[in-house]
Amino acid sequence: MDKEPITLNGLNKLKEELVFLKEKKRPEIVAAIAEARSHGDLKENAEYHAAKEEQSHSEGRITEINDIIARANVVDVTKLNNEGKVIFGSTVYLENLDNGEKINYKIVGKDEADLKQKLIFFQSPIGKGLIGKNKSDLVEIKTPAGVKNFEIKDVKYI
Repeated sequence: MDKEPITLNGLNKLKEELVFLKEKKRPEIVAAIAEARSHGDLKENAEYHAAKEEQSHSEGRITEINDIIARANVVDVTKLNNEGKVIFGSTVYLENLDNGEKINYKIVGKDEADLKQKLIFFQSPIGKGLIGKNKSDLVEIKTPAGVKNFEIKDVKYI
């Protein structure tokens, strides 16, 4: 069983989702199933089948979260010495050398990744291209959209 790197924030969000699913969602689904069952014939009861399907998805997610938590290797970069190296959990400040755009990304695990929030998966092309590099390095990264050239302006462990 491989350990899965995760930030402290990512682990806390998973634990919150788990509590929500177990304490709020699960009882709601059970009630919906009971309600649908009371309507009689289950074969043609769309509400019953929808509730059972939702139950299946919810229980699957509970199992998935429990598995991730069991394999979690929490990386808290705030406790590490920052020597300007890009590592899992660090926030990287970049300048796109092709268009001058400034952008920053936090490098995170699979379940935390959310491009809109500037959280990138460490195994993504950009994540892989940045890990191990240092502040002031020039980096060329092959992405699905083509080659991008960046300068690493700063690396923070926050």
